[in-house]
Amino acid sequence: MQSLTKQLRVTVAGLVVAACATNPVTGRRELSLISESQEIQMGQQAAQQTLQSMPEIPEAGMKSLVSGIGLRIARASERPNLPWEFHTLDDPTVNAFALPGGFIFVTRGLVTHLNSEAELAQVIGHEIGHVTAKHSVSQLSKAQIATIGLGVGSIFSSTVASLGGVLQTGLSLAFLKFSRDDEIQADDLGFRYSLNQKYDVREAVDVYEMLQAMGARGGGKLPEWQSTHPDPGNRLTQTRQRIAALPAGSLNNLTVNEDSFLRLLSGMVYGENPRLGFFRGTQLLHPDLRFEWQLPNGWQTANMPDAVMGQAPAKDAIMQLQVSQTASVVDALRAFFAQQGIQQVSGGTTTINGNQAALGEFDAQTQSGTVRGMIAFIRYNNTTYGILGYAPLQRYASYQNVFRTSIGSFKQLTDQSALNVQPARIEIVTLPRDMTIDTFIQTYRSTVADDLVKLMNDAPTGTMLKQGKLVKRVVGGAS
Repeated sequence: MQSLTKQLRVTVAGLVVAACATNPVTGRRELSLISESQEIQMGQQAAQQTLQSMPEIPEAGMKSLVSGIGLRIARASERPNLPWEFHTLDDPTVNAFALPGGFIFVTRGLVTHLNSEAELAQVIGHEIGHVTAKHSVSQLSKAQIATIGLGVGSIFSSTVASLGGVLQTGLSLAFLKFSRDDEIQADDLGFRYSLNQKYDVREAVDVYEMLQAMGARGGGKLPEWQSTHPDPGNRLTQTRQRIAALPAGSLNNLTVNEDSFLRLLSGMVYGENPRLGFFRGTQLLHPDLRFEWQLPNGWQTANMPDAVMGQAPAKDAIMQLQVSQTASVVDALRAFFAQQGIQQVSGGTTTINGNQAALGEFDAQTQSGTVRGMIAFIRYNNTTYGILGYAPLQRYASYQNVFRTSIGSFKQLTDQSALNVQPARIEIVTLPRDMTIDTFIQTYRSTVADDLVKLMNDAPTGTMLKQGKLVKRVVGGAS
């Protein structure tokens, strides 16, 4: 055993020495087990998975702006020849992320909380900095070294991935956590890239103030961007120091483009879009797909772009609903049972609220032991839906009827109030006179909390707004 351990250490050390490459940003030699072609291939695959699970926004103007800013910055960066792509996802979370190889994503939730093209440029420049400095490549290389050293075959369990439907290795690239040093470097690069494109880098302060305010709102829940981009702790201070250190005249004639940016937000969905499904308690109502599904009472729920999930209070059982790519319910059930590690316990055809269905039970081997589950495929409105419930084998009996009842609740949505629900949207108001943000909120009521209106307009209590200024409010939404 000692000789094997020593051999592994020698192997790892040899890989570290042999697998070094020059960082295009710093010029220093550093660990890299991934070639540029492999980096691009991983990024392309992950980007494809991301776009399959999260569609882009419909607003062509904002998509064009994001892509245009990104391409200008990227082509003037240290890695201009990567196959750069920039996408704006129709997702309400405040987030942006970079995949290896130059695939950059920002969300609707983020852009609706920004107030100028210059602010957007800072965010995009920051994400480009993660790619040019090869932060993801470094993280993945370290993970590979750790995997070799431990003698582990893979990071993710394929069986758990097939059951959960959300642990896709490609998508996980979007959620690599960067180090604080990575964040400081990406901030600095984003600042430099934005300034090189003549954007007013003073707007970066507003971006980080907004993220900080969102982190403080709601009991400290961080926006998604901050969960994968740890704040170095003095981000605002460092940004102000960068601005102060600029040579005299550097801040003259820089671009902000506030009004043109805000006009692109007019009519954009704000927050969750109930047309894509929303919960009343633990009951999922999906207006666009016209179905409803009841998860067990007391369970935690989540409506994600590619799946609906529920977790038992004791965290020992999970249910999930996803669209199946197989039209026939019988074929879908057969394909599920054919997966490696899945053993059929029972199975057959049935009907669920008048819809053709196939239902069965199974055992599956995971790294944590055997789980037993129930799986149903239901054909409804020319689409096949798969509903899965599973728990550890020793706990399955206590959940069997819970799973069966929940699966049996899938049916046509007939509630007209749910079918007619509409999302909240951004409305842009041109101020007819000078007023404070507080007067604006009282005069032009929004359907979101007052503090959110202040936050999305970067206007703390007491801020004076000038006549003619464009200001955001939120109208409509689910009651």
